Amino acid sequence: MKNLINFLVRYSVVFLFIFLEIIAIVLIARNKGYQRSVLLSSTNAVSGKMFEASNQVVEFFKLRESNKNLAEENTLLSNRITELENQLYSLTDSSSLAGWKNARISPEREYSYISAKVIRITTNQVQNYITLNKGSKDSIKPDMGVIGENGIVGIVESVSQNFAKVIPILHPKSTIVTKFKKNNYYGPLVWDGKDYRYAKLNDIARHVRFSLGDTLITGGFKAFPEGIMVGTVNDFNIKESDPYYNIQVKLAVDFRTLTHVRVINYKNYEEQTALENSGLQEEKK
Repeated sequence: MKNLINFLVRYSVVFLFIFLEIIAIVLIARNKGYQRSVLLSSTNAVSGKMFEASNQVVEFFKLRESNKNLAEENTLLSNRITELENQLYSLTDSSSLAGWKNARISPEREYSYISAKVIRITTNQVQNYITLNKGSKDSIKPDMGVIGENGIVGIVESVSQNFAKVIPILHPKSTIVTKFKKNNYYGPLVWDGKDYRYAKLNDIARHVRFSLGDTLITGGFKAFPEGIMVGTVNDFNIKESDPYYNIQVKLAVDFRTLTHVRVINYKNYEEQTALENSGLQEEKK
Protein backbone atom coordinates (compact mmCIF):
# COMPACT_ATOMS: atom_id res chain seq x y z
CA MET A 1 0.00 0.00 0.00
CA LYS A 2 2.84 2.34 0.89
CA ASN A 3 4.50 1.62 -2.47
CA LEU A 4 1.27 2.45 -4.29
CA ILE A 5 0.96 5.78 -2.49
CA ASN A 6 4.59 6.61 -3.26
CA PHE A 7 3.99 5.75 -6.90
CA LEU A 8 0.91 8.02 -7.13
CA VAL A 9 2.73 10.87 -5.42
CA ARG A 10 5.78 10.48 -7.62
CA TYR A 11 3.78 10.61 -10.86
CA SER A 12 1.00 12.91 -9.65
CA VAL A 13 1.93 15.60 -12.16
CA VAL A 14 1.66 13.12 -15.04
CA PHE A 15 -1.72 11.85 -13.85
CA LEU A 16 -2.96 15.43 -13.47
CA PHE A 17 -1.84 16.24 -17.01
CA ILE A 18 -3.64 13.21 -18.44
CA PHE A 19 -6.78 14.03 -16.48
CA LEU A 20 -6.83 17.63 -17.74
CA GLU A 21 -6.21 16.45 -21.31
CA ILE A 22 -9.20 14.11 -21.13
CA ILE A 23 -11.42 16.93 -19.84
CA ALA A 24 -10.21 19.23 -22.62
CA ILE A 25 -10.92 16.64 -25.30
CA VAL A 26 -14.42 15.97 -23.93
CA LEU A 27 -15.23 19.69 -23.85
CA ILE A 28 -14.00 20.16 -27.41
CA ALA A 29 -15.95 17.15 -28.64
CA ARG A 30 -19.18 18.49 -27.14
CA ASN A 31 -18.90 21.76 -29.04
CA LYS A 32 -20.48 21.93 -32.49
CA GLY A 33 -18.11 24.48 -33.86
CA TYR A 34 -14.67 24.69 -35.34
CA GLN A 35 -12.90 22.90 -32.46
CA ARG A 36 -15.03 19.80 -32.94
CA SER A 37 -14.23 19.60 -36.64
CA VAL A 38 -10.52 20.02 -35.94
CA LEU A 39 -10.61 17.24 -33.34
CA LEU A 40 -12.48 14.87 -35.64
CA SER A 41 -10.13 15.66 -38.51
CA SER A 42 -7.07 14.98 -36.36
CA THR A 43 -8.59 11.77 -35.03
CA ASN A 44 -9.37 10.57 -38.55
CA ALA A 45 -5.84 11.39 -39.69
CA VAL A 46 -4.26 9.48 -36.81
CA SER A 47 -6.55 6.47 -37.19
CA GLY A 48 -5.98 6.51 -40.95
CA LYS A 49 -2.22 6.35 -40.47
CA MET A 50 -2.63 3.52 -37.97
CA PHE A 51 -4.84 1.53 -40.36
CA GLU A 52 -2.40 2.18 -43.21
CA ALA A 53 0.55 0.94 -41.16
CA SER A 54 -1.44 -2.10 -40.04
CA ASN A 55 -2.41 -2.88 -43.63
CA GLN A 56 1.22 -2.65 -44.76
CA VAL A 57 2.23 -5.19 -42.12
CA VAL A 58 -0.56 -7.54 -43.21
CA GLU A 59 0.36 -7.10 -46.89
CA PHE A 60 4.02 -7.84 -46.09
CA PHE A 61 3.19 -11.21 -44.56
CA LYS A 62 0.75 -11.95 -47.39
CA LEU A 63 3.52 -11.20 -49.90
CA ARG A 64 5.92 -13.58 -48.14
CA GLU A 65 3.30 -16.31 -48.25
CA SER A 66 2.57 -15.55 -51.91
CA ASN A 67 6.27 -15.81 -52.77
CA LYS A 68 6.47 -19.16 -51.00
CA ASN A 69 3.40 -20.45 -52.85
CA LEU A 70 4.75 -19.15 -56.16
CA ALA A 71 8.06 -20.96 -55.62
CA GLU A 72 6.20 -24.20 -54.88
CA GLU A 73 4.06 -23.79 -58.01
CA ASN A 74 7.13 -23.10 -60.17
CA THR A 75 8.74 -26.29 -58.88
CA LEU A 76 5.62 -28.32 -59.63
CA LEU A 77 5.50 -26.86 -63.15
CA SER A 78 9.18 -27.64 -63.71
CA ASN A 79 8.64 -31.24 -62.63
CA ARG A 80 5.61 -31.52 -64.89
CA ILE A 81 7.56 -30.11 -67.86
CA THR A 82 10.33 -32.62 -67.21
CA GLU A 83 7.79 -35.46 -67.15
CA LEU A 84 6.29 -34.30 -70.45
CA GLU A 85 9.75 -34.04 -72.01
CA ASN A 86 10.50 -37.57 -70.85
CA GLN A 87 7.29 -38.84 -72.41
CA LEU A 88 7.97 -36.96 -75.64
CA TYR A 89 11.50 -38.37 -75.83
CA SER A 90 10.15 -41.86 -75.29
CA LEU A 91 7.46 -41.44 -77.93
CA THR A 92 9.87 -40.17 -80.57
CA ASP A 93 12.35 -42.94 -79.72
CA SER A 94 9.79 -45.76 -79.81
CA SER A 95 8.54 -47.60 -82.85
CA SER A 96 4.94 -47.41 -81.66
CA LEU A 97 2.85 -45.45 -79.20
CA ALA A 98 2.01 -48.65 -77.36
CA GLY A 99 5.59 -49.16 -76.35
CA TRP A 100 6.35 -45.68 -75.02
CA LYS A 101 5.99 -46.64 -71.34
CA ASN A 102 8.76 -49.22 -71.63
CA ALA A 103 11.15 -47.01 -73.56
CA ARG A 104 14.16 -45.84 -71.60
CA ILE A 105 14.26 -42.15 -70.73
CA SER A 106 17.27 -40.24 -71.94
CA PRO A 107 19.74 -39.84 -69.01
CA GLU A 108 20.07 -36.10 -69.58
CA ARG A 109 16.34 -35.73 -68.96
CA GLU A 110 16.10 -37.70 -65.72
CA TYR A 111 15.79 -34.71 -63.41
CA SER A 112 13.23 -33.53 -60.88
CA TYR A 113 13.12 -30.47 -58.63
CA ILE A 114 12.69 -29.77 -54.91
CA SER A 115 11.78 -26.23 -53.85
CA ALA A 116 13.52 -24.72 -50.79
CA LYS A 117 13.88 -21.42 -48.99
CA VAL A 118 17.16 -19.67 -48.29
CA ILE A 119 17.39 -19.09 -44.53
CA ARG A 120 21.01 -17.94 -44.40
CA ILE A 121 23.46 -16.68 -47.00
CA THR A 122 26.80 -14.86 -47.08
CA THR A 123 28.25 -12.98 -50.03
CA ASN A 124 31.13 -10.95 -48.59
CA GLN A 125 33.33 -13.77 -47.29
CA VAL A 126 36.14 -15.64 -49.01
CA GLN A 127 34.23 -18.87 -48.40
CA ASN A 128 30.50 -18.20 -48.70
CA TYR A 129 27.72 -20.63 -47.85
CA ILE A 130 23.95 -20.91 -48.18
CA THR A 131 21.64 -22.72 -45.76
CA LEU A 132 18.31 -24.10 -47.00
CA ASN A 133 15.26 -24.98 -44.94
CA LYS A 134 15.02 -28.52 -46.32
CA GLY A 135 17.20 -31.58 -45.86
CA SER A 136 17.39 -35.36 -46.10
CA LYS A 137 13.75 -35.85 -45.10
CA ASP A 138 12.85 -33.90 -48.24
CA SER A 139 15.11 -36.17 -50.38
CA ILE A 140 17.94 -33.64 -50.65
CA LYS A 141 21.42 -35.18 -50.84
CA PRO A 142 25.01 -33.93 -51.15
CA ASP A 143 26.22 -33.04 -54.67
CA MET A 144 22.77 -31.99 -55.88
CA GLY A 145 22.69 -28.87 -58.02
CA VAL A 146 20.88 -25.75 -56.85
CA ILE A 147 19.35 -23.10 -59.11
CA GLY A 148 17.44 -19.87 -58.60
CA GLU A 149 14.78 -18.18 -60.67
CA ASN A 150 17.39 -16.60 -62.95
CA GLY A 151 20.07 -19.27 -63.08
CA ILE A 152 22.64 -21.45 -61.36
CA VAL A 153 23.35 -21.01 -57.62
CA GLY A 154 25.67 -23.81 -56.48
CA ILE A 155 25.91 -27.40 -55.23
CA VAL A 156 24.74 -29.03 -52.00
CA GLU A 157 27.73 -29.84 -49.79
CA SER A 158 26.07 -31.52 -46.78
CA VAL A 159 22.63 -32.17 -45.31
CA SER A 160 20.95 -32.84 -41.98
CA GLN A 161 17.41 -34.08 -41.56
CA ASN A 162 15.86 -30.62 -41.95
CA PHE A 163 18.55 -28.44 -43.51
CA ALA A 164 21.01 -28.35 -46.40
CA LYS A 165 24.33 -26.51 -46.72
CA VAL A 166 25.14 -25.24 -50.20
CA ILE A 167 28.47 -24.19 -51.69
CA PRO A 168 27.49 -21.34 -54.04
CA ILE A 169 29.42 -20.13 -57.04
CA LEU A 170 30.88 -17.57 -54.61
CA HIS A 171 33.29 -20.08 -53.07
CA PRO A 172 36.87 -21.11 -53.97
CA LYS A 173 35.86 -24.80 -53.94
CA SER A 174 33.16 -24.19 -56.55
CA THR A 175 33.96 -25.16 -60.14
CA ILE A 176 31.05 -25.30 -62.58
CA VAL A 177 31.53 -26.52 -66.15
CA THR A 178 30.07 -23.78 -68.33
CA LYS A 179 29.76 -23.34 -72.08
CA PHE A 180 28.99 -20.62 -74.59
CA LYS A 181 25.44 -20.95 -75.81
CA LYS A 182 26.29 -19.98 -79.38
CA ASN A 183 29.31 -22.22 -80.03
CA ASN A 184 29.38 -24.85 -77.22
CA TYR A 185 32.98 -24.15 -76.13
CA TYR A 186 33.45 -25.32 -72.53
CA GLY A 187 35.37 -23.93 -69.59
CA PRO A 188 35.36 -24.05 -65.76
CA LEU A 189 33.63 -21.17 -63.98
CA VAL A 190 35.41 -20.09 -60.78
CA TRP A 191 35.16 -17.19 -58.32
CA ASP A 192 38.12 -14.96 -57.53
CA GLY A 193 36.75 -13.83 -54.15
CA LYS A 194 36.34 -10.18 -55.10
CA ASP A 195 32.80 -9.30 -56.17
CA TYR A 196 29.64 -11.36 -55.62
CA ARG A 197 28.28 -10.22 -58.98
CA TYR A 198 31.09 -11.66 -61.11
CA ALA A 199 33.04 -14.87 -61.71
CA LYS A 200 35.82 -15.96 -64.09
CA LEU A 201 35.64 -18.35 -67.01
CA ASN A 202 38.92 -20.18 -67.54
CA ASP A 203 40.54 -22.34 -70.24
CA ILE A 204 38.99 -20.61 -73.24
CA ALA A 205 41.68 -20.67 -75.94
CA ARG A 206 42.56 -17.65 -78.06
CA HIS A 207 41.12 -19.17 -81.24
CA VAL A 208 37.59 -19.20 -79.76
CA ARG A 209 35.38 -16.40 -81.09
CA PHE A 210 32.95 -14.68 -78.71
CA SER A 211 31.69 -11.18 -77.86
CA LEU A 212 30.65 -9.03 -74.91
CA GLY A 213 27.18 -9.99 -73.74
CA ASP A 214 27.38 -13.58 -75.01
CA THR A 215 25.34 -16.01 -72.94
CA LEU A 216 26.88 -18.78 -70.85
CA ILE A 217 24.88 -21.85 -69.81
CA THR A 218 25.43 -25.16 -68.04
CA GLY A 219 26.89 -27.95 -70.13
CA GLY A 220 24.67 -30.76 -68.83
CA PHE A 221 27.19 -32.54 -66.62
CA LYS A 222 25.86 -34.47 -63.60
CA ALA A 223 24.34 -31.98 -61.15
CA PHE A 224 22.82 -29.62 -63.72
CA PRO A 225 20.72 -30.19 -66.83
CA GLU A 226 22.03 -28.58 -69.98
CA GLY A 227 20.96 -25.05 -70.80
CA ILE A 228 20.53 -23.44 -67.38
CA MET A 229 21.53 -19.80 -67.39
CA VAL A 230 24.90 -19.00 -65.78
CA GLY A 231 25.63 -15.44 -66.87
CA THR A 232 26.95 -13.23 -69.65
CA VAL A 233 30.40 -12.10 -70.78
CA ASN A 234 31.04 -8.79 -69.02
CA ASP A 235 34.69 -8.21 -69.95
CA PHE A 236 37.66 -10.08 -71.45
CA ASN A 237 41.28 -9.65 -72.47
CA ILE A 238 44.29 -11.70 -73.49
CA LYS A 239 48.03 -11.07 -73.40
CA GLU A 240 50.28 -11.80 -76.35
CA SER A 241 52.05 -14.57 -74.45
CA ASP A 242 48.91 -16.21 -73.00
CA PRO A 243 47.15 -19.14 -74.69
CA TYR A 244 43.86 -18.49 -72.84
CA TYR A 245 41.51 -15.54 -72.40
CA ASN A 246 40.88 -13.81 -69.09
CA ILE A 247 37.07 -13.64 -69.09
CA GLN A 248 34.86 -11.91 -66.52
CA VAL A 249 31.30 -13.25 -66.30
CA LYS A 250 28.38 -11.31 -64.87
CA LEU A 251 26.38 -13.89 -62.93
CA ALA A 252 22.69 -14.28 -63.74
CA VAL A 253 21.71 -14.72 -60.08
CA ASP A 254 21.74 -11.77 -57.68
CA PHE A 255 22.88 -13.50 -54.48
CA ARG A 256 22.00 -10.47 -52.33
CA THR A 257 18.29 -10.89 -53.13
CA LEU A 258 18.13 -14.70 -53.31
CA THR A 259 15.22 -16.06 -51.23
CA HIS A 260 13.95 -19.23 -52.93
CA VAL A 261 15.76 -21.94 -54.88
CA ARG A 262 15.19 -25.32 -56.51
CA VAL A 263 17.36 -28.32 -55.73
CA ILE A 264 17.92 -30.61 -58.71
CA ASN A 265 17.58 -34.35 -58.24
CA TYR A 266 19.53 -36.13 -60.99
CA LYS A 267 18.13 -39.64 -60.71
CA ASN A 268 21.11 -41.41 -62.28
CA TYR A 269 23.78 -39.47 -60.37
CA GLU A 270 24.89 -42.29 -58.06
CA GLU A 271 25.06 -44.83 -60.89
CA GLN A 272 27.07 -42.52 -63.13
CA THR A 273 29.43 -41.48 -60.31
CA ALA A 274 30.08 -45.08 -59.27
CA LEU A 275 30.88 -46.04 -62.86
CA GLU A 276 33.23 -43.10 -63.36
CA ASN A 277 34.99 -43.70 -60.04
CA SER A 278 35.52 -47.36 -60.88
CA GLY A 279 37.11 -46.31 -64.16
CA LEU A 280 39.49 -43.96 -62.37
CA GLN A 281 40.50 -46.70 -59.93
CA GLU A 282 41.28 -49.07 -62.81
CA GLU A 283 43.48 -46.42 -64.45
CA LYS A 284 45.51 -46.02 -61.23
CA LYS A 285 46.29 -49.75 -61.06
